[in-house]
Amino acid sequence: MTEVTLSCVSHHQHNVSCFPSAAAPVRLVNSNNRCSVCDDAWDLSDANVVCRQLDCGPPRSALLNATFGQGSGPIWLDDVGCSGNEISITECRHPGLGVHNCNHVEDASVICEVESEVRLVNRGNQSCSGRVEIFHRGQQMGCGRAAPSVAYFGQGSGPIWMDDVSCTGSESKLGECRHRGFGSHNCGHNEDAGVVCEAAAPVRLVNSNNRCSGRVEVYHDGRWGTVCDDAWDLSDANVVCRQLDCGPPRSALLNATFGQGSGPIWLDDVGCSGNEISITECRHPGLGVHNCNHVEDASVICEG
Repeated sequence: MTEVTLSCVSHHQHNVSCFPSAAAPVRLVNSNNRCSVCDDAWDLSDANVVCRQLDCGPPRSALLNATFGQGSGPIWLDDVGCSGNEISITECRHPGLGVHNCNHVEDASVICEVESEVRLVNRGNQSCSGRVEIFHRGQQMGCGRAAPSVAYFGQGSGPIWMDDVSCTGSESKLGECRHRGFGSHNCGHNEDAGVVCEAAAPVRLVNSNNRCSGRVEVYHDGRWGTVCDDAWDLSDANVVCRQLDCGPPRSALLNATFGQGSGPIWLDDVGCSGNEISITECRHPGLGVHNCNHVEDASVICEG
């Protein structure tokens, strides 16, 4: 949820600007403003246009009387009358930009409903595991029934936003799952939920002039390492190119074509069918298991 004052575009630290295509720039800010909208006739239809223009979901409130503080500088809009379907606030009915009979005690504000954001914290070097926290109404925390165990990644602080979470698994956001309601719970932080996700190992191509060709490197255990070229072929290269969204492979190259790497050699004797999502899903003897040195570092060229 965003709780801020409506203002036209100007750049100050901590303010957020948005420049929608073919629409007058508009932003919501939570500090003093240079240019404002008067709250005469300000209602949810007007707020709906602003929230949609900023991709902030539906409006929750259309607020009057400089709820989030008075701006300064020009007042650009007054007597705004939107149907609610306009692309930009300036497309709504108004007497003209800069035409008003207001002062800044009448600056208009809105509260939009944005989707709850989820993050994993206390995860160390792993980006896909940690304590589940939810951003809702400006504060964070989650409680629920998620693996691996209660407070596995440590106890949080602040509000507990969700409890008795029950998902089918097809939801696109955690907030879409069935739960008791935001803030309704019978938990303590010793029950904070954690998750461990299986994500595709990060891969990159280096030592060339574009991201779709170069020496293959895989990120594991906090370090980038190389892949040995034993059994390296186009099926293996196909997985790397697709993982990087670089199109089909053009070449699977041997003998450190793009230079020798340094550090660990993470993969050797890689055998992909070509359909795997990640290079680490392919057949191999184990991460870090090899009989190679860096003169055998594998490379690819993708049609990207």
